[in-house]
Parts: sequence; C-alpha cells; structure tokens
Amino acid sequence: MLLINFFKEASENFSVSKNRNCLVLFLFPYSKKVFLSAFCTLFSCFCFSQNLDSLLTVAKQTNNDSIKLRMYNEIAFSFIFNDTKKAVSIIEEGKKLAEEAQFNFGLTELTNTHGIYMDVTGMSDSAKYYFEKALKMSRDFGFKNIESMCINNLGMFNWNRGNYQLALDYFFQSLKMDEEHGNEKSTASALNNIGLIYQEMNLSEKALEYHRKALSLRKKYNLVNDQISSLNNIGINLKDLRRIDEAIAIYKKGVDLANHKKNYIEYYRLLDNLANAYKEKGQVELALTTYIKALDKPQNYDADEKSMLSTYNNIASLYNESNKPNIALRYVDLGFNLVKKYPDIELIATDLYLTGSESYYMLNNFDKARVYKSNFIKLRDSIFSETNATAVADLEIKYETEKKEREILEQRAEIAENKLTIQKQNYQLYGLLALALVLGLLGYLIFNQQRLKNKQLAKEAELKDALLKIETQNKLQEQRLRISRDLHDNIGAQLAFIISSIDNLKYAFKIEDYKLQDKLSDISNFASDTIYELRDTIWAMNKSVISFEDLQTRISNYIDKAHLYDANIKFSYTVDDSVNEDRTFTSVHGMNIYRIIQEAMHNSLKYSKASKISIEVTKKVSNLIFKIKDNGIGFDINHVERGNGLNNMEKRALDIGAAIEIDSKPNKGTSIKLIV
Repeated sequence: MLLINFFKEASENFSVSKNRNCLVLFLFPYSKKVFLSAFCTLFSCFCFSQNLDSLLTVAKQTNNDSIKLRMYNEIAFSFIFNDTKKAVSIIEEGKKLAEEAQFNFGLTELTNTHGIYMDVTGMSDSAKYYFEKALKMSRDFGFKNIESMCINNLGMFNWNRGNYQLALDYFFQSLKMDEEHGNEKSTASALNNIGLIYQEMNLSEKALEYHRKALSLRKKYNLVNDQISSLNNIGINLKDLRRIDEAIAIYKKGVDLANHKKNYIEYYRLLDNLANAYKEKGQVELALTTYIKALDKPQNYDADEKSMLSTYNNIASLYNESNKPNIALRYVDLGFNLVKKYPDIELIATDLYLTGSESYYMLNNFDKARVYKSNFIKLRDSIFSETNATAVADLEIKYETEKKEREILEQRAEIAENKLTIQKQNYQLYGLLALALVLGLLGYLIFNQQRLKNKQLAKEAELKDALLKIETQNKLQEQRLRISRDLHDNIGAQLAFIISSIDNLKYAFKIEDYKLQDKLSDISNFASDTIYELRDTIWAMNKSVISFEDLQTRISNYIDKAHLYDANIKFSYTVDDSVNEDRTFTSVHGMNIYRIIQEAMHNSLKYSKASKISIEVTKKVSNLIFKIKDNGIGFDINHVERGNGLNNMEKRALDIGAAIEIDSKPNKGTSIKLIV
C-alpha cells in the first residue's frame, strides 16, 4: 500500500507541475571502444533487492493508469540489467496499455526505455529509432525532462560512431536544457557524457574533470547506479594516464558497489577493466583470476555477451605468456563460438586468430598455426579493404589531378623559356644597333648602309617575334584543348562509368540494406556533381578570354539547374543598363567570378530556407558589382562557424584582386556583394 501511495504521489506531482525530481533519466549505455556503463537512476524504493516480480503483480492490479504505467517503466528498466527477455516483454505490454489508455507521458517514457533495451542488447540502429521517436513525442507533448533524456541518448549514439562534434553538441544541448529548468540532478548525466567525448579524444585530464563533477552530483542525490558508472569512467581515464594503482582502487570500489546493487552489466564490465589494470601492472595471476571471474555469469544472462570476445582473447594471451597453450586454446575456441553466434563481430576477432596461432606454434602444430595466421592476415586485409576503399579511390583522383597540374606547369615553363629566347634576341638587336652607331662614325656612307641594314634586321626580328608569339599561343591553346579532351574523355568517361555501374548494381541486385542503397545514391550524386564541375573547368580552360555574355549564359544555366533543385524558390537575374556587355575577362577572372556566384547561390539554396534569390549586376565608376541576395533566415556573421564556402569565396576574390562584402543578420536574409 505504501508503494502504491508513493507512485500515486509521483503521478499527482506530474499532473500539477512539470518540474518533478522523481522522473528517471535514461541514458545510452553501450560503447564499442571502452567498457562504459548504463547511466540510470531508480526510485529509492526501487532497489534491486526488491522482488521485481512481486512489484509487477502489484502494478497489474493497480487501477490508476498513470501509476500503473510508471511502475511498468521502472520495473522494465530494472529488468534490462539482469533479465533482458523479461524486460522487453514488460516494455511491450506497458506500451500497449499506454496506447489503450491514451496516456502519452507513459508511452513516451516507455518508448525511450525501449531504446535503452535495444542498446543494452547491442541493437544500436533500433535503439536510435526508438530514441528519435521518443524525442519527437516528448517535443510534441511538451515533456521537457524526457526530451533532455532523448537528446542525451542520441548524443551517445553519435559518439559510438565517432561523430564526436555532433555528440558533444547534443550533450551541451541537454546540459543547457537541464540548467534552464533548474534540474541540477539531471545535469550529472550530460556532464558525464561530455567527459566521455573528451575520453574518446584521449584528453584524459579534461575527461576526469567532467566525470568527477558528475560523480559529485550523483553522490549528492544518492544516484547509486550512476555512481558506479562514474567510477568505471574515472578508472578508465586514470589507467590511460598510467596512474594504475589509483585506477585499481577506483575499479574495486565500483565492483563492490555494483555487486551490492546487483547491477550485473556494470559489475562484469568493471571486473574486466580491473583485470586489464592488473595485466598492465604485470600481475598476471591476479589478472587471470579477475578475467575468469568476469566470465562467471549467471545462467540465461545474455546482456552485453559480445564484449566477452575481448575477455576470452586476453585470458588466452595470458595463458600463452604463462607457457600454457593448451588452456589458452580452450578460451580461443570459446571466442570463436561467440563469433559463430554473432557473425557481425568477426572483424574484431583478428587478435583471436593471432593468439590461436601463437598457441599452436608453442605446441609445435605448425600446420594449424599457419592456418590461423593465414586467417588473421585475410581478416586484417579485409578490414583494410573495407575501411580504405573510398580513400584509395580519392587518392587515385587526386593523383590524376596532380598529374594534369604538372603538365600545365611544364607548359608554363616552356612558355617562360620562349620568352627568355625572345628577350635574348632583343638584347642582340640592341647590341647590333649600338655597333651600327659606332660604325657610323667612320663615315656617312658606311653609316647609311648600316642603317638600312639595321632597319631590315629589326623588321625581320619583329616578324620573328610575332611568329614566335603566335606559335607559342597556338601551342598553349593546343595543350589546353588536349588537356581538356583528356579530362573529358578519361576522367569524365570514368565518372560516367561509375554512375552507370552504380545504377546497374541498384537494378541488377535486390539490395535490401537501405544504408547501402543510400550510400550508392550518395556516390552516384557526387559523381554527377563532379561531372558538372568538370565541364565548368573545361569551359574555362578552352577560352583565353571569357566574355560577359559567356558569363551570363553560365549564370543563367546554373539558375535553371537551381530551379530544378527547388521549384518553390523564385529566382531573378538583372543587369543594369550602365553595364558594358562587351566587357571581357581572362579565363581565371571569369571562372573565379562564376564560382563565387555559384557558391553564394549554393549556400542560399542549402541553408537559407529562402523563397527568393536574386542576382543583380551593376556598374559604379569603373567597378563591376555582382550582388547575390536572398530573403532567408540569415545568420550572425560575428558568431557563425565559418566553413569552406565563405573562406573559398574570400580566397577567390583575393586571387583576382576583387573585394567581397558579406552582410547577414538572423531572420533578415543574406547579401553578398562582389566588387570587380
């Protein structure tokens, strides 16, 4: 009866005020790279020492939907860490009851807990789906505390995948939200997660600062399970800082606390980390004993089972060091049994093959050792192939581009040599003229004859110079055409082949992996965009000068293309009557002007959310002014994070001696003015 009254009071508090301290903060519990823990806070009356089955019976008999669903959520969350099968059953049953009762708070909270279950059991993509769904629901219904939890969870999801900047942004969002609502208790989770980001970036001292702040708050609010998590993280950073004895002391404290709270996931992870610390210190026997203790799990306990692969390999390696290869092979076999059960972890089993190979070599079973070593090499090479295929392709394109650039530089060197030859000939001519003047002193006739001869030589030299310049220009144009043909026929054809191959793959095979479909589409779109960029480059290379009319045509074509990108945007392009349309530019100037206009429009299309984009060309004194303007959301130019787009526009303007002015304010659109 006391328990029912407690939940009733919690429900009534929620109906009166959103600022409740009894709401549980659920966080993202799994990490690929380090042994991290689930960060959870349970009601003080919901200790693991209670009989959860008895509490479930009480919940089912409760008539108040609000109290019943809160109890379902807490019981399910408790079961996640010691009986995952029962946990998901309770979650599904609770969500069904919430939908029938139209109790949105309970449904949102259970959806978030469902994401935690998926994450604890290693199904990260499904976890993300439920976290994003819960985040949308919390925003739709105005549940600020749950919104903060979901933002934390998504931060951990991105952190797991190496998106540290995005993850850090999520965590600071959550921290700011909790601080604004005066929820000091919940800020501990965001502080802990920010510490995890610095931990992943190997900034261990910075990570320790945040983890200790989180631990202090968790002690203040008696969040025992969360204290276990903080102790684990602090131990990891102390070990990374080579403060092994301090790390061991922290791990032991965490092990005792996790064992007392029956938080099995944390308990076994802490044991594994403690064994790693013993191994680092050279205490082999103690490390072995602790590793084996970390494997001694209750029957039917299958949470975080994949992480045992590393433990099996560590034990086998230690037995090899102790000259006990037979025992080592038992743990190697256990590791491979785990790989058979979870094929998705095969790529992280490379060290297991190497350890097994070492064991067989020690037993003089060289055939078996070679097989294991061969498997190790194949697996290692396959990892390299999968993770670096794209990088290799990028390097190949970069090599081809650099090759073309070298050819252009060689042509420039040849032109410089020709200019030097002309200069030498001019010097020779001046010498002849000087000689003629000296000889003229010898007599009028000789001088007169010499003058006629010098005039004839001068005309011949001028003719040669003109012919040489024409020949040089022709060679330069031929080289430009040849290079542009190479770019079009070779790289253009290769990009077209890539697009065609990707399309054939999509239609020839039934690809059910949506991520793979999206990736193939991204590659195809990138190749298509590259072809357009290549055509623009070829256009500029084939012209020694670019007329204003050529530039207008390119701008108009890009506007047509942009209109296809978003038909709802109204585009306008005007040229003032004062502008001399007979004006021409060098190919470098013309191409840079076009690229700046193109980048400005691209930024407006991508970020501004504008309904109108205009390009105006005017003349002021001797300056030609291009103005690109939109009516979008704008930005604070003093605080915006400058990307490659703005920097590239400024650099291009500097390269052609032009000035660029960027004027933007939040919600007042953006104006970019290029003064040539």
